[in-house]
Amino acid sequence: MLSRRRFLATSSILTAASTGLCRPSASWSGETIAPTSSPDQVAASYVARRRSNIRAKDPRIFLGYPANMNPPATGFEDWRNELKSVEIGQRSSNNVGDPFYDRGTFGAHMLEADLIERFARRYRFADGGAWGFVSNSGTDSNMHGAYIGRALLQGRTGVMPRFYYTTEGHYSIQIIGDLLGLKAVRVDANPDGSMNTTDLGEKLAANKEAPALVIATLGTTFKGAIDDIDAIRQQLKGFDSYLHLDAALFGGYIHVTDYLAQFAQQGPAGERYDSIAISCHKFFGYPGVAGLFIVGTPQFEEFRGIFSRVHDPAYISHVPGTITCSRDHVRAAECHYYCTAQSIAQQKEDAKMILSNAAYLQGELMRHFPDLHPSRFDERSNTIYFDHRFDEKLKKKWMLATIQPTVDHPKALAHVVVMPHASRELLDDFLTDLNQYRR
Repeated sequence: MLSRRRFLATSSILTAASTGLCRPSASWSGETIAPTSSPDQVAASYVARRRSNIRAKDPRIFLGYPANMNPPATGFEDWRNELKSVEIGQRSSNNVGDPFYDRGTFGAHMLEADLIERFARRYRFADGGAWGFVSNSGTDSNMHGAYIGRALLQGRTGVMPRFYYTTEGHYSIQIIGDLLGLKAVRVDANPDGSMNTTDLGEKLAANKEAPALVIATLGTTFKGAIDDIDAIRQQLKGFDSYLHLDAALFGGYIHVTDYLAQFAQQGPAGERYDSIAISCHKFFGYPGVAGLFIVGTPQFEEFRGIFSRVHDPAYISHVPGTITCSRDHVRAAECHYYCTAQSIAQQKEDAKMILSNAAYLQGELMRHFPDLHPSRFDERSNTIYFDHRFDEKLKKKWMLATIQPTVDHPKALAHVVVMPHASRELLDDFLTDLNQYRR
């Protein structure tokens, strides 16, 4: 049997039978739980099935979506135990309201505010110039960015803003626009997935009667593209505007790379964007779902004045600033670990590794499968996309994300998002399977 290393060392095409590396995909059994089963029986059945599934299928075999499948670091578990020792997560509590209003110790506002301040400094917001909170998810963070942008622009001009986005951004953005009752203006995307700023300028000119709420993306969902924030800001000159940056995945690692200066909130020409969304459950690998939302203090203080007319603060004695009322104190406290020196050091190592391994994967795909046209936006992206021409067994085994041909994507595509668990050995296994299942 040829090893994966021998496969990668040759340019010849191996036969499917010669690899022997494809493990059958594990699946749950089709049996159902009887309605008369006790809660204990249901729980025991679930645990047994999950244990069997994990034994049959390595959880790291997960390349199509931006999840860090590595177990939490020892330091994170130590911090979680420290929190338990002071009853965080052991009894009811609530991070309701503005975490900066009263940094008491009953909930986790102190830790939440400190986390936001530290990441605001990492992204070079003005000193003391940022507000934010730990959100339920990246979508929740994007919702808050869009909501604040809508409130500010309508408050300044008396006119409801237009909502500018590309379909290469996250699918939740279109939902958010609809939920907020915004008239959407779809901006063309370039072939590489980034926003076409020339088309943005033309769309802005065609809608100049209304202010502009723009959602830009640092790491588009499928092609891992990066919108040119400076070019977008240039197009917005002369318009009443608000620019929110969806950096759900890339925002987790860009701040520990040499590329940070390109995405600092304070750029050479002033503010690049008004607010930013970062997910904790993607690059960081938080074992739940959480996000960070950060907005400039001037923008937030202006918003607070508008929001105070919407939200009666009597019940909690202050204007909360968040759409959501009750918020998870455990999530906020646990995520504080990601601003510690120990975690930042690990993030630097992981960021270097995923970008190196993304370059490696693209190189091997180009070497062995040039007909699949493997592409990567540029050296800042950890996403490799290529033609979808392989058996569904490969998609199922490696949990690959695929898209079918559309007007925007004339070819069916698949992609691999190289996360910290995706070692070169794991990528080699994937390449060997791709050779077996390609069409």
